[in-house]
Amino acid sequence: MTTAEENGCHDDDHFGVAVVGGGIVGLALVTGLLHRGVRVKLYEKTSAFRPIGAGIGFTPNTQQALQLLNPGAFAAQQKVTTANGDPKNPNDWLLYLDGYSSDVEELIFKLHAGYRGFEGCVRADFLDEMLKLIPPEIIQFNKSIVDIVDPGDGAKVQMHFKDGTTAQADVVVGCDGIKSRVRKLILGESHPAAEPSYNHQYALRDVVPMDQAIEILGDFKARNRHMHLGPGGHVVTVPIAHGKMINVVALIEDPSDWPDPTQLTRKGGGQKAIEAYKDFGAPVRNLIKAMIERNPTPDLWGIFDSVDNPTPTFAKGRVCIAGDAAHATSPHHGAGAGMGIEDDLVLSTLLANVALFSKLNRAAAVRAALNAYSHVRKERSQWVAESSRVIGQVLEWRYPETMRDWEKCQAELTWRSHRIWHWDQQAMLQEAQSAFQKLLGSVE
Repeated sequence: MTTAEENGCHDDDHFGVAVVGGGIVGLALVTGLLHRGVRVKLYEKTSAFRPIGAGIGFTPNTQQALQLLNPGAFAAQQKVTTANGDPKNPNDWLLYLDGYSSDVEELIFKLHAGYRGFEGCVRADFLDEMLKLIPPEIIQFNKSIVDIVDPGDGAKVQMHFKDGTTAQADVVVGCDGIKSRVRKLILGESHPAAEPSYNHQYALRDVVPMDQAIEILGDFKARNRHMHLGPGGHVVTVPIAHGKMINVVALIEDPSDWPDPTQLTRKGGGQKAIEAYKDFGAPVRNLIKAMIERNPTPDLWGIFDSVDNPTPTFAKGRVCIAGDAAHATSPHHGAGAGMGIEDDLVLSTLLANVALFSKLNRAAAVRAALNAYSHVRKERSQWVAESSRVIGQVLEWRYPETMRDWEKCQAELTWRSHRIWHWDQQAMLQEAQSAFQKLLGSVE
C-alpha cells in the first residue's frame, strides 16, 4: 500500500491536522489553522473544487466568526459579497413580501439585520478567494476517505483512501458535508444519525441576470434581498456578483418521501415547480419561468437535515466532524455555513493550543480539545437546525402559532434570527478553553 504523504508535514514529531472535505467549511478551517501556525493538509475526494449551489449568505455572526478565524478570510468575503442595491439601505433589512395574493407583492413585514448584516455572493467566487490563502501543496485531490483508524496509544491516526493510499495525522476533522463518511465512521454505519433525514421540502435554484430580474420584479425588489411568501412554498431572491445577477431559490413543500435517499438531487424539477407556484402572483410565476428558460431540465434539490436524528457527539477519540457533517440544516435561516465557520473558529483555537503540547501528552490533549469542541458547539448548532425547520413553516404560512398573522410571523422570525446573529464569539471561545482545561485536567 502506498502513502499519500509527500512533504513530511505530518511526520511523527510534528503536530498535524488532516481536514477531509474541501467545501466552504473545510477551506475555512484550513485558513484558520494556517493563520495560527498549525500544520494542516486538506484531502478532497473530487479531482477539482466544485462548489455546490449558486449562492451563499453571510449573517452577522458569520462575518464576526470569519474575522476572528482569519482576517484574510473575512477580507475574501468582503471582496466578493454584494450589498443591497439601495445605498441608503445596505442590508439593514430583510424584506418579506406576500408573493401569493396579488401581482403587487406587498411588503408584509421586515427584519432588521444591521449595517451590511446579511450579504450574498456567488459560492464559487468566495471559494476562489479562499484558495488564495492556502498553499496548493497542502491540498490533495482524488482522496475519498474509506476508513480511519485511531490506535489510541499515542501513534498517529491513520486514514485509508479509496485509491489505496494512506495518510496520517494527529487529528482528523471531517468537513465532508451532509452525506459525511467521517460521521458514519464516528457513529457506526447503522446508527440512526449516520444519515440525514428528508424534511419534506425540495428546492429549485439558479441565477437570473439582473436586467431580466428587474423586468420581472422591478428595480428595488431585484436589487435588494427579498422573500416572496405563500402557502406551501416560498422564493428567496438575493443580489450577487456585485449586482450583475440574482440568486433565486424556490422552495416547495413535499408530503411524499424522497425517492432515493442516497441522492440529494433528482430530475424533473421544471414541471413540478411550475405546478407548485401556478397560483402565486405574476412576479413569482415569471421568476420560475425565467429559471426554467435558462435550464429546461433543472434538478430538484432535496432538503435534508439532522433534526429527526441529531448527531449525539461531534467527536470520538481524535476524530471529529464539523459543518453539515455534524449538524445539517435546512436553508431557511441562511445560517448553515455560519454554523460551520463557528465550528472552525473553536476547532482552530483549541488545536492551536494542542500544537504546543509535547509529543508525549499530545494524544490526550487532542481528545480533550475535540470533546470540548463537541460540548460547546452541539447545543447551538442543533438548535439552529431545529429552528430552521420552524422558519420554513412560518414562511409558508403553516406554522400553527403564526399562520397568516404577520405580526406573529415577524415576532417569530425576529427572536429566532437574533438568537443566531447576536452571538458572542469571544464568550464561546472562553467556554471552549475552560472546557478544554477541565477535560485535560481529568486525564492528567
